[in-house]
Amino acid sequence: MHIKHVEISNFRKLLSVRIDFADQTTLFVGANNSGKTSAMQALRRFLSARNQTFTTHDITLSHWGGINDLGQTWLDCRGGATKPDLSLASWAPFLPALDLWLDVLPKELHLVSKLLPTLDWTGGLLGVRLRLEPKDTELLFKEFVEAIGSTEALVKAVAEKEGENHQSEKLTLWPVNMMDFLSRKLDTHFRVRAYCLDPKQLTEPVKAIAQPQVLPEDPLPVEGDPLAGLIRVNEINAQRGFGDSHSSDPEDRTGNPSGSHRLSDQLRAYYQKHLDPSDRPGIDDLSALQAIEQAQQAFDERLAESFKAAFAEVREIGYPGVTDPKPHVATKLRTVDGLNHQAAVSFQVDMVGADKTVPIIRLPEDNNGLGYQNLISMIFRLMSFRDAWMRVGKASKTTEDVEFEPLHLVLVEEPEAHLHAQVQQVFIKKAYEVLRAHPDLGEKVGLRTQLVVSTHSSHVAHETPYACLRYFRRLPAGMDKVAVPVSSVVNLTQAFGDETETSRFVTRYIRAQHADLFFADAAILVEGSAERMMLPNFIKKDFQRLNQGYITILEVGGSHAHKLKSLMDTLGLTTLIITDLDAEEEYTVRDAKTGKVVKKSKAVQPKTGEGQLTNNDTLKLWCPQKSTVDELLDGAVDKVILHDALYGVRVAYQTPNKVVWPAEGTVEQTALPYTFEDALVFENLDFFSKLDGTGLVKKFNKAINQSDDLAKIGKDLFEALRTGTKAEFALNVLGAEGFDKLQTPDYIAEGLRWLEEQLMKKQVEFLASAGVPSE
Repeated sequence: MHIKHVEISNFRKLLSVRIDFADQTTLFVGANNSGKTSAMQALRRFLSARNQTFTTHDITLSHWGGINDLGQTWLDCRGGATKPDLSLASWAPFLPALDLWLDVLPKELHLVSKLLPTLDWTGGLLGVRLRLEPKDTELLFKEFVEAIGSTEALVKAVAEKEGENHQSEKLTLWPVNMMDFLSRKLDTHFRVRAYCLDPKQLTEPVKAIAQPQVLPEDPLPVEGDPLAGLIRVNEINAQRGFGDSHSSDPEDRTGNPSGSHRLSDQLRAYYQKHLDPSDRPGIDDLSALQAIEQAQQAFDERLAESFKAAFAEVREIGYPGVTDPKPHVATKLRTVDGLNHQAAVSFQVDMVGADKTVPIIRLPEDNNGLGYQNLISMIFRLMSFRDAWMRVGKASKTTEDVEFEPLHLVLVEEPEAHLHAQVQQVFIKKAYEVLRAHPDLGEKVGLRTQLVVSTHSSHVAHETPYACLRYFRRLPAGMDKVAVPVSSVVNLTQAFGDETETSRFVTRYIRAQHADLFFADAAILVEGSAERMMLPNFIKKDFQRLNQGYITILEVGGSHAHKLKSLMDTLGLTTLIITDLDAEEEYTVRDAKTGKVVKKSKAVQPKTGEGQLTNNDTLKLWCPQKSTVDELLDGAVDKVILHDALYGVRVAYQTPNKVVWPAEGTVEQTALPYTFEDALVFENLDFFSKLDGTGLVKKFNKAINQSDDLAKIGKDLFEALRTGTKAEFALNVLGAEGFDKLQTPDYIAEGLRWLEEQLMKKQVEFLASAGVPSE
C-alpha cells in the first residue's frame, strides 16, 4: 500500500491541485511563495494523528466573500420569514479538503475496510476525502445569529445614548460577519470528517488544475478515524530552533522525539522510549539496575551523615517532638537523569601530538556549527521515527496494540538550512535509506515508507530523479478568473518527454549545469559562453528590475535550446531565448564516388534578398518557426509565443543595426551582425577601435581602424569569427577599462525589456491588463 496522489482544495494558496507521490521520495520545488509550505501544512493538518488546529486563514482567500454572503443569507432569515439553508452542500464549495488516494493490494483489504466504495472492490485505488466542515449547522446558525444580534443591539444602544447629533468615533465590534465570527469560533464549530470516494469518478487534472469529484448532497461520513492504524505520520518542520538551549516547544519536555530540536533532547527521548532499563526490564538490564541501586544506597548514607549536624541543631529548638515525624533525606536516581543536562552530548576535539597525560577535550553541543547540528539532528530524528514505527527496544514490550501501520509518511521541510552544498546532497541521497534501515524494511514491500521533502535548494533538487519532482507554480490574482493569488502543481515525470535522445539530453544537461530553473521567476537561454559571461553585467547596468529578480541563465547552443521546449512548457516559466541568426547558403556539388549532385551549406555573412537560410534549429522549430533569413528579418515577424497570461517565450536574435561611423561622421550605415560578438562590436565601435588585446580583440580592432565602410568591417569580423576563440574574447572585454560603459546590443536590450515587463506581472501578483490571453 502506498499513497498514489492527494488532491488539495480550498486550503490557503492551493485552490485545487493534485500532487502525485513517488514510490519513495517526493520533492516539492518552486519559487518563493509558490505554495510548497501550504502543501506541507495541508498534509500535516489532515493526515497527522494529533489534533491539529485550523484557522480561518487556512481557507483560500477567494472564498471569504462567499462565506460572508452565506452568513448574510442566514441573517436575512431572522424572524422566521424564510427558512435558512443549513445543508452542508451550501458550504461545500468553500471548505478545505484533502482527497487521499491509496494504491492498495487485494491482500490488504482488511486494513481499508472502512474505505471500500463497493463490496466488489478487488484492489487498486481507494480514495477518502478529509474535509473541514461544520459540526452542526443548526447550532452554528443559532450562535452566529445571536452573536450578530448582540453586536447590533449594543451598537444601537450606544447610538441612542450618545444622541443623534453627537458624532462618535467609529467602533468595530466582534463579529462583523461570518468570517469574523469564525476567527474565534472555528475550532468550536468545525471538525474534520472523512468520506469515501468512488475510484470510477476520479478525473485527471485539466491544465494542472485538479478536478475533485463532487460528493452527493447529503453524504454519509465514515465513522471514526479511517486512517487510524493505516498511516503513521512524522515530520521535521522548517523551524528547528538551533542555537537556543532553551526550547519553547513543550514537547521537548515530554519525551517525544518528533518535537525536540537539540540532539541531547532527542537522545534522552530515544533512551526513554527504547533503551531505559527501568522500563519493563529484561535479564540484560539487571546489572545496570543493581549498580544504580548500590550507588543510590551509598549516596543516601553520605547524605544522612552530611545532614546529621543540621538536624541535631534543629532539635535544639524543640522540633521534632516525641510525636512529630522525623525528617529524612534520600535520593531517587533514574537512568535517564544522566542525560538530563546540557552537556549530555559533547563532541571530542582531535589533538595532534597529544600524549596520554593530556586530558581529552570535549566541546558542548552548542559549540558546533549550526549546519553540523542540523545534519546530525535530522538524521537522528529520521532514525527515531523509524525505530518508533518498528517498536525497537523497550517499545516492543509495550502492552499497547503492536499492529504496525502499513504506511509511514515522513515530511521534511527545507533540510538545506545551514548546510553547504555537498552536505545537502548527501542528506537527500541518504534520508530514505535511513528510514528503511531495519531488518523488516529495506527492499521489502509489506511495510512502505514515503518521504516528502520541500526545498529551495537546487543542490537537493539535482540529487533527486526529476520524475520525483513536483513543481509549484505561482498564479497571480486575476488568472483564470480567480480573485487572489493561488498555485498549481506540475508533475515533472513527463516534463522531459518519453525516453528519447532529447529527454536524455535535457536531463543530463540540467544536472550538469546545476541550474536553479525550478526556483526561478524566469529563465534566459543564451547561445554561448560570451553571452553567459557578459549578460549579468548588462542586466546590472540597465535593467534594475531584472537584477532584483530570481533569473536563471542557461548556456545552451542554438542547435540544442529547442530541446528544452517541453520542460519550459511544463514549468510555465517565462523564457527569453538569446540566440544567433546563423545565416547560411546552400550550394551543390557532385559526389566524387557516386557522381550524384549533393546539396551542402556553408556559413555566410547575413544579407537580405539572397535566399539565405538559418542554421539555428531554435529559430526553425521553436520560435518564431521561420527558416529563411528574409522571414526572420521581416519587421512583422512575431518573436513572442504567449501560452497564457503568465507564461510566454520570446526569442532575440541579430537584426539590422543603424550605425554612424566614423563616430565624428554624419552618414548612417546599416550593419547586419552574424553572432553576438560582432553585434557587440557594431554597438560599440568606438570602444573596440581603441581596445588593445590578442585574438579576436586584436582582429576586430584592426578591421575597424582599416575601414570606414561597415560592409567591409562586417566581412572582416565575420572572417575573424570563423577562427577566433569567443570565450577568450569575452574575458578580454570583461577585464578592459571602460567595460561598464559598453552599450547592450539592440536585439538583447529589446528582449530584456520584454522580460522585465513580464516579471512586473509576477511582482504585483495581479493581472489587470486587458487583452492578455487566459488560455
